[in-house]
Amino acid sequence: MRQLGLALALVTTIYVNPAAAVTAEVAKACSARLAKAFPPREPGNPAAGSTAGNAQEQRKYFANCVANGGRADTKADSKPSN
Repeated sequence: MRQLGLALALVTTIYVNPAAAVTAEVAKACSARLAKAFPPREPGNPAAGSTAGNAQEQRKYFANCVANGGRADTKADSKPSN
């Protein structure tokens, strides 16, 4: 749920050219990729944080995914170094 909230916050705060608006499909795909790349420390407890990376890395990953139309590049698709 937290990741969905993060995804929605990013979609609303990142202003993209109106001609290239983010679709719901892209946001859902990126949210799913984000959940896979940054799994929660305790399943069902979003306050526990993630096992890899921090919020800044998650935002960067999501923004990169949205910029690539729902596909994160292969370098960013791998798990963070933390």
